Amino acid sequence: MVKSLEVEWRVQRFDELSCRQLYAVLAARAAVFVVEQDCPYQDLDGLDDVGLHVSGLAGSGELCAYARVLPPETRFAEPSIGRVLTVQSVRGTGLGRALMHRALAAAEQAFPGQALRISAQQYLERFYRELGFETVSDPYPEDGIPHLEMFRP
Repeated sequence: MVKSLEVEWRVQRFDELSCRQLYAVLAARAAVFVVEQDCPYQDLDGLDDVGLHVSGLAGSGELCAYARVLPPETRFAEPSIGRVLTVQSVRGTGLGRALMHRALAAAEQAFPGQALRISAQQYLERFYRELGFETVSDPYPEDGIPHLEMFRP
């Protein structure tokens, strides 16, 4: 783990994001989910305006980690966390785990005592299990990538 990486964390509603912040989020999501994963899909799903946006900013102010927390009855019956990413330059530093802890805390604050459900890329199953999620589905394709539905009571 890189110890010198200082990150400022923010949890914001959609209308609290500046145009520059929103642009950085959308650019990072496109870079990771569309370009790196070679997966053309419709990232703008109409749910950003109801979500909480958890952002990690490097010392320079550059977005380095991001996740979106959605309320119940949007993606799933339960609240959910998705669009989880770290930019390539910070992978392997533990920042993904720190991001998920921030997203879990934001979900708990917004939806106290409620379970969470996620659609996780299958190769990250162990990572999410370590965060308290249980696998509740067989693998299924989502945008050409094997996923699992996971639940955290």
